[in-house]
Order: sequence, then C-alpha cells, then structure tokens
Amino acid sequence: MLEFLTDWYKTRFSDPQAITLMFIIIGIGLALYFGSGLLAPLLVALVLAFLLEWPVAQMSRLGISRTMAASIVLVVFLGLMIILMFGLVPSIWRQGVSLVTDLPSMIDKGMLIVREFSADYPQFVSAPQLDSMMEEINKMLDTQHLIDLGKQILGYSASLLVLMVYAILVPLLVFFFLKDKAFLLNGSKRFFPTNRGLARKVWFEMDQQIFNYIRGKVIEIVIVGVASYIFFAIMGLRYSALLGVLTGLSVLIPYVGATLVTLPIALVAFFQWGFSAEFGYLMLGYGIIQALDGNVLVPLLFSDAVDLHPVVIIAAVLVFGGLWGVWGVFFAIPLASLVKAVINAWPNNQEQQQIKFDSE
Repeated sequence: MLEFLTDWYKTRFSDPQAITLMFIIIGIGLALYFGSGLLAPLLVALVLAFLLEWPVAQMSRLGISRTMAASIVLVVFLGLMIILMFGLVPSIWRQGVSLVTDLPSMIDKGMLIVREFSADYPQFVSAPQLDSMMEEINKMLDTQHLIDLGKQILGYSASLLVLMVYAILVPLLVFFFLKDKAFLLNGSKRFFPTNRGLARKVWFEMDQQIFNYIRGKVIEIVIVGVASYIFFAIMGLRYSALLGVLTGLSVLIPYVGATLVTLPIALVAFFQWGFSAEFGYLMLGYGIIQALDGNVLVPLLFSDAVDLHPVVIIAAVLVFGGLWGVWGVFFAIPLASLVKAVINAWPNNQEQQQIKFDSE
C-alpha cells in the first residue's frame, strides 16, 4: 500500500510546475472561501471588469486611449443599469407586494380544493392530515410570524448603507481594473512563483471559455426572461413581470432552476384559471420556451464553453453553490471546467515515459 502511494505521488507531484499550480489553486480557493464576505466588492468588480474588457480592448485598437475607452464603457454600462433599475424593479416590486397580499386568499382557495378532494378521496388525504396542514399554515400567517418577518425585512433594509457603499466602490474598482489592467497584472506576478508555466497554460485555456460562458449566460437570461414575460403578458397571467424575471434567472441553475420556477408559475395559473384551457395553453407555451432554451439556445450559446456531462454540472452546482452561495451557482460550470482543465493538463510521468519509450 505504501509503495503504491509512493509511486502515485512520484507520478503526479514530481513536476515543480504541478506543485506550483496546486498551491495557486489552493491559495485562491482558501482566500475565496474564508474572505468572500470581505472581498465581495472586489470580486464583483473583477467579474464586471472581465465582462467589460472586450469593448475596452476593441476601442483601444481603434486608437482610443484606454482611459477614455474605460470611461465610455463604464458610463454606458451604468446608464443601462440605471434604466433597468428604474424601469423594471418598481414593476417587479409592485407585483411582488400584490402576490404577498393575495397569498392568503390563494391559500384559502387551495385549501377549499384540498377539502373537496379529501371528502371525495379520504384514502389519499385524511381529515387529521388536513387539520395538521391547516394548523401549520395558520402558524405561518399569524401575527407574530408577520412581525418576525417585518423585523427581518428591516434588518435587510439596514444593509442599504452597505449597498450604497458598494454602489460607489464597485464602479471605481471596475474603472481602475479596466484602465490599469497591464500595470495590475504585472504587479500581481510578483506574488506568484516563477515556474508557473502549467498554471499559465490552464489560464489561457480557461480565459476565453469563461468569457464565452458568462456572456452566453447573460444573453440567455435576457432572452428567456423577455420571451417568458411577453408570453405571460399575452396570456394575461397575473404577476407576468415577476414570473418572467424568475424564469430568466432560473437559467442560472442548470436543470434545477427550471424545475423550481415551474411550481409558482403553475400555482399562479391554477389559482387564476383553474383546470381550464387557458391553464393548459400557458403550461404548453411555457414548456415550449423551456424546450427551445435547452435544445436550441443553450447549444448555440455554449457549444464551445460547456463540454460537461449533466451529472457533473449538477454536482458542480451543489458543491460550489454550497460553498459560495449565488456566486458559486453562477460560476459552477466555469469552475467545473477549470477542474477538468487542471486534470487534463496535470503532468503524468508514466505517460511521458511511455511516450518516450515508444518513440525509441
């Protein structure tokens, strides 16, 4: 057993560049895991700068100074975000408040249907089970629970000061990341070992792939969200803007997100129309949107960026989402691709010796 472990260690870790790559990955992983809360503005700014680098680079090639290009791109990006914030967020907020207000009546209607079902089919839902269900719902809707919920909302609103600080810090960081990219990259090289050729190879392989993935994911969110909203609005579904945004954001979690967002859409449609033709048309149209997203849009946008088995993608979402929350879910596929790239690039002395032996 000891000899086997010794041979495995010599095979996989005898290359100094492999050790360097391992320490770089472990160091960055530990920094993100333990310092993600403190480094959140920096990480957000890095992601935005990574996305905005392409237009800045294109403008620089046209002869525009990098400072001017970074300023123009950042102003345009902030303008679009402000328009989106003031144009979309108020509507979503109003529909969210309306949904919370209508929730008790929706629950009463649902319980009435459950009671009728229990009376017709007591073998599936018995009276004691129904009473227990009603008791739990009443606990959720009692005054004390609403007071606790209000305290939580006030606690979240207290973090508005933090958000205001982020709103100032993040644009400044993005500007300097774009403007002084070469200077910052050259300065950061001092903190890494010199024998980082393998790490450089992995980064070059992942650089364009990560950019393609993030760009494709943003495009997918916009297309799926807008298409869903238009369809919901044409059908006359209540809370169409809120449900359209949720449908667009559901693509952040591959396979799982579409399943989770289907439940509120089906419930709202059911309480609005019941088991009617409108309900069937809505679910059919929603299914077509999901099918086009999975079979047309995703292969078109991610043909070069994602080459992973669905099981690997779901496992990556669970692991990285558990480690870093929403950001872990968003970057689950790039991180899984990074792990795959590292495994493929990791040196194997036995293979190299075999190749050398065969050549002789």
